[in-house]
Amino acid sequence: MKEKRKDLTPPYFRYLVHLIRPFPDFDFSFIKPVRRKAVELLKLKQGDRVLDMGCGPGGSFPYIVDVVGPSGEVVGVEISPEVTINARRRIARNEWRNVRVIEASAQTVNLTGTFDGLLMFAAADVYASEEALENIFPHVRENARVALFGAKTSSNRLGRILNPFLKMLFKLSFSTTPRPDYEPWRILARYVERLDVEEYFFGLMFLASGSVITKKPNKKLVVAY
Repeated sequence: MKEKRKDLTPPYFRYLVHLIRPFPDFDFSFIKPVRRKAVELLKLKQGDRVLDMGCGPGGSFPYIVDVVGPSGEVVGVEISPEVTINARRRIARNEWRNVRVIEASAQTVNLTGTFDGLLMFAAADVYASEEALENIFPHVRENARVALFGAKTSSNRLGRILNPFLKMLFKLSFSTTPRPDYEPWRILARYVERLDVEEYFFGLMFLASGSVITKKPNKKLVVAY
């Protein structure tokens, strides 16, 4: 059973989370502006309840807490038990009383209540999974904002050169993580009114956001670049 739990964390990521565990607030400096913008796209307010799916070690928590304040709530969901330890250490370090982490997969997590915002940052096994979205969206209120950040294959001239390298990196990732394609937000786009997509790093990364319009998937796909 212990080995099975370890299998939920890729070896390289297991080493990383152990390396940064003594530093609960650690985050890569180049990714901080993107996290901040992703949270801004949620258009949150004081008292809102936010779902951070695939929260990892909690890198987005500070930005969400800063907006929703002590009257709001942040619920993080993370599949890896080893990464969850880091997230809870961050919560304890900052003495956040309104942040909690659930150790579960997005496909099976038992959520309660409704959320005013949904963040999926570097969580392809969430936003690219029909099963995960069907489990999550009944708990996201209509008109709530959704933001997601992740990797994609690039049509940019330089990005195309790096596509094979990106695919190789994904082979080292979580077993539940789908391989990147040119539009990894395709499934999610059926659940929101509109997705605005901005590309980063030669088209190899993207940041997208939209608003939930109905509890049932919208069959019409509308994506704006």
